[in-house]
Amino acid sequence: MLSTQFPVIELCLTFGVGRSSYYQQRSRQARRNPRRDRLRARLVVLHERSRGSAGARTLAAALRSEGHAVGRYKAARLMREAGVVSTQQRRHRYRLAVEASFAV
Repeated sequence: MLSTQFPVIELCLTFGVGRSSYYQQRSRQARRNPRRDRLRARLVVLHERSRGSAGARTLAAALRSEGHAVGRYKAARLMREAGVVSTQQRRHRYRLAVEASFAV
């Protein structure tokens, strides 16, 4: 963290940020929202249960069915915060055998 090496005033001037904005952001990071943390944990469980294929819309619907007030954009933000990415499994492609590969 740069604030341990340099004065906060100098850092704020260098980055063009107001000192009050710096302290406000720092206090915002300090307080955690336990309800949001539980919601994020539940989202991760639902995503794992879908074997990584559920996206924001699917997860939002699942959370809504459990009684949480979550839209798809909030679900997408929670996914981003949790580092969860939806991936769809590719279809298996069958390939035709070539006679050259059957050389005896």
